[in-house]
Amino acid sequence: MKENEHIKEAERYIANAKEILTRKAKKKDGYYTDAKYVKMAGHTAYTGVLVALDGALGIKTKGRKTVDWYKQNIAKKHKKLLYPFLAVYDTLHLSMGYDGNPNAAIAQTGLSDAEKIINALAV
Repeated sequence: MKENEHIKEAERYIANAKEILTRKAKKKDGYYTDAKYVKMAGHTAYTGVLVALDGALGIKTKGRKTVDWYKQNIAKKHKKLLYPFLAVYDTLHLSMGYDGNPNAAIAQTGLSDAEKIINALAV
């Protein structure tokens, strides 16, 4: 990808995650009622963060890297993003992506943290 294309792609993932939550997850009284779409949105948003990080870390190949790999490389090159990354991993990937946590406030916090990381990498 060309310079900053990874940021645009990451932003597209976040927009898609928001769209999934808005149109399909069916929010009622502050909770999403369809866990399938919460999981899909969480996975989509987390993938967007990884796309941004891969671009910022200079990763040219596709392939799976462990969360520990990301932690180590973020700590070396983008130290201020380590804790936001840990929060995104826990919120978007684990809580939403695997568990389907229905709390809309949790989802919004995770998406906000994801956008902070992407925006910080865009500079």
